[in-house]
Amino acid sequence: MQFTKDSGLVKVWVSLVMAGTYKVEQVPQLYNLKNVVTEVVNGTAV
Repeated sequence: MQFTKDSGLVKVWVSLVMAGTYKVEQVPQLYNLKNVVTEVVNGTAV
C-alpha cells in the first residue's frame, strides 16, 4: 500500500500536525504515511 498527498489519511494527519494537535514525529510509521505527511507539511510534496 502506498499513500499519496491526496490520500484521506494523509490529509487528516496533515491537518492534525498543522493545527498543533500532533507533531510530525508522532505520525505512525504505517507504510509511507509518515514520509508523505512530512513532505506535505514541509511543502516538498510533488
